[in-house]
Amino acid sequence: MRFVLLILLAALLSGCGYNQIQQKDEAVKAGWSEVLNQYKRRADLIPNLVTTVKGYAAHEKGTLEAVINARNTAVNAEKTGDPKTMGAAEGVLGAALGRWIALSEAYPYLKANQNFIKLQDELSDI
Repeated sequence: MRFVLLILLAALLSGCGYNQIQQKDEAVKAGWSEVLNQYKRRADLIPNLVTTVKGYAAHEKGTLEAVINARNTAVNAEKTGDPKTMGAAEGVLGAALGRWIALSEAYPYLKANQNFIKLQDELSDI
């Protein structure tokens, strides 16, 4: 009788879902890692964008500085690992990039520059 109870108990405990919990935990970690990779990729593209545009829009220094500062803040926020801080920093960076893209619309020569177009496409894909 005890042997049957032990087998029944073992069968019940083997299906408790521990493996599913571990699989879902790993999926969440992998998803978060992908988010961090995309943030880092976007932050790494900013210096190239700034260098390309600097020659065309020297008098728009304030916008350039806002993008650079937002990028630095986003990179520092990634180091904290706090999702709330990272989200806020990425929001500021997104707004600065939005102003930057609006600025680029005002400069037709900048829009025609192949390096700028390539960088802008890469940023849009992220």
